[in-house]
Amino acid sequence: MTDMLDIPRILIAGDRSSAGKTTISIGIMSVLRDMGYQVQPFKVGLDFIDPSYHTEVTGRYSRNLDGYLMSEAALQEVYSHAVEGADIAIIEGVRGLFEGLSATSDIGSTAQIAKLLDCPVILVINARSITRSTAALVSGYKSFDPGVNIVGVILNNIGSSRHADKAREAIETYTGTPVIGEIPRNDSMKISMRHLGLIPALEGRRKLADFDENLGKIKNIIKEGIDIERLISLAGRAQPLIKPKEDIFKPAVSKDTVRLGVALDEAFNFYYRDNLDLLELAGAELVYFSPVNDSALPQVDGLYIGGGYPELFARELEDNEGMRHAVNQASGEMLPIYAECGGLMYLTQEIKTDVTGTGKHNIAEMEGGTFSMAGAIPGRTLMGHKRVVSYNVGSFVIDNVIGRAGASFIGHEFHHSEIVDIPEDTAFAIRLTRGTGIKGELDGILVGNTMAAYAHLHAASYIGFAGYFVNFIMERL
Repeated sequence: MTDMLDIPRILIAGDRSSAGKTTISIGIMSVLRDMGYQVQPFKVGLDFIDPSYHTEVTGRYSRNLDGYLMSEAALQEVYSHAVEGADIAIIEGVRGLFEGLSATSDIGSTAQIAKLLDCPVILVINARSITRSTAALVSGYKSFDPGVNIVGVILNNIGSSRHADKAREAIETYTGTPVIGEIPRNDSMKISMRHLGLIPALEGRRKLADFDENLGKIKNIIKEGIDIERLISLAGRAQPLIKPKEDIFKPAVSKDTVRLGVALDEAFNFYYRDNLDLLELAGAELVYFSPVNDSALPQVDGLYIGGGYPELFARELEDNEGMRHAVNQASGEMLPIYAECGGLMYLTQEIKTDVTGTGKHNIAEMEGGTFSMAGAIPGRTLMGHKRVVSYNVGSFVIDNVIGRAGASFIGHEFHHSEIVDIPEDTAFAIRLTRGTGIKGELDGILVGNTMAAYAHLHAASYIGFAGYFVNFIMERL
């Protein structure tokens, strides 16, 4: 008999970016958890920050779903792996419902995920200053792709009860789609913004005195403004899915383990949970440490330094001379090290933040100055005015800690920095056919057993990641 996944699920989509779907999704998840539900959260796309809030309010690790990065089979396996033990799945979309890789395809869009997972959709509309026109929006979204099952609407930025009544009546009269929520304009529904998006939950909890209070306000607004029982009912209409065969989330045959140090603190916290799960399944014992707060490395066999905001904690990172020296020494002693984006920046000689100009990413809390970093790889990091947000496609041209020459991947990059003053004889492990990288089409600076790149890789997309990294470490013990 075929195993089935019969778990209620709903996708919260926006009519545009900044429609309010993140705060609404966080509030819905929080209310459901208070009601006793085991809520499994997901985020469409490759965002690291929204999932940190999902995890914070549900107590379950949020997972990313991307229809361009992942094959259909991989995406369904990520979903299946995550929902084990859950009562309901809440999927937050990305940007507008139909925004994706191109103008004429739904690849990489929220709509694609809705169809691949046969998931009912709640459309969040930014209804500021419109009433009857909301019906035209809903009608257009429903007719644009009938394969997307829009089952309800949430109106955001409502100014008054009369505003809500008129918009609701228009939508339900002209489209037959129920309005299950009306959210008033309220500053409490805003979460502090940052040049890459929201402040990550880990940092917010450590830095903001009113962090829990703000999340509580969001939950209360959602509890008052949305018919949660109606949402649960709509989620329950989702048809069971066939449980896919496990091809990715399988334990390694070998029972040997390695100790892998993972940088995790307010400066470094951009990790896909699936990457960490798959590293553990491949035989890694994950040992977390803080480049900001710990004075020395733990006893480990390799290092994984993910992305984050080292530029905002450059002073603290520089002041922690013991950790910088330990990382530099470990690299020099050929300890296997893999670093992504923020980790790349930390491994360079220094980070320079006092860049003149008015680039919109410049924020008051980024202290100006030049700060010494670990110095394990050549080059300096410059916080400039370029903003890189892109999928990248590439292959390895040199064997390295996470892959052999010839292996290819689809990843993404998201940064405001660039690496400058790179010596001509610097080795690069990656050649890109799409993306910006470090130097032209080159990414992945390689020094001994240290590889540091702007590319972020998802281990359910580049499936060789976890097994190769762990095996590379094991072979050097």
